[in-house]
Amino acid sequence: MRFVWQFLAVVAMAALGGAGVNAVKENDWFTLVLGVTVAALAVLVYGWVVRRTEHRPALDVARGGAAARTGWGVLIGGGMFAAVIVNLFASGHYDVDGLGSVTGALGLLGFMAFAAATEEVVYRGVLFRIVEEHIGTYMALVSTGLVFGLSHLLNEHATLWGGLAIAIEAGFMLAAVYAATRSLWLTIGVHFGWNFAAAGVFSTEVSGNGANQGLLDASMSGPELLTGGGFGPEGSVYSVGFGALLTLVFLWLAHRRGNIVPFGSRRAAGVDSAATLPR
Repeated sequence: MRFVWQFLAVVAMAALGGAGVNAVKENDWFTLVLGVTVAALAVLVYGWVVRRTEHRPALDVARGGAAARTGWGVLIGGGMFAAVIVNLFASGHYDVDGLGSVTGALGLLGFMAFAAATEEVVYRGVLFRIVEEHIGTYMALVSTGLVFGLSHLLNEHATLWGGLAIAIEAGFMLAAVYAATRSLWLTIGVHFGWNFAAAGVFSTEVSGNGANQGLLDASMSGPELLTGGGFGPEGSVYSVGFGALLTLVFLWLAHRRGNIVPFGSRRAAGVDSAATLPR
């Protein structure tokens, strides 16, 4: 029953928050404020429902070190997307025509904060964590990653390839990040860093949700295999490649730290493990 209560609580928070953020999305300042507020509330609701249903503190959203872990995540996610853009730029498929909109970028900051926080508490905080206890880390990573990717098929310009690409580069990778660090702050940071870099900095489409006007006025052209077409660079083989590489790196780190839950162990993952990056 704890899964049901936790899932209902965080999904309800995500739905209500999403309705509010979408209602003000035409105003960048309102979107910034409301998006960041909903992101904070999503984490608070997750922590509250875990305490109520599991009778323990939610250590994966502990306040100690939260800023540093989130910051590391933003650097990883933003750096990963920047690497994709560098490859597209070097091959002549991404062009910068000038500066875009600072206020537009601020609105996207709020929206992406909301999206990253709500999706991470749902998919990694509740779904992956609890499923992992029953079927182990590897099977939980694959199954919840596929669910995460397929959920993006509801987007406007979604494609089956785009959904599969999201499953690999985001669903698998973010689950591996969580398995290695047992920190939702880090996964939220990675998710936000990737999304904000894509929309708020480089002004590309995110998961087939339409054009964005961020800090740069830019355009893309070229084969869909490299650019992702209407789905955006998340459908690029560059994104899939970088995501798969980081998945392997973080799974190696999880194994090194003893955070891999074997299939059939029926034990909770080591949520009290050090949620920091290796020095």
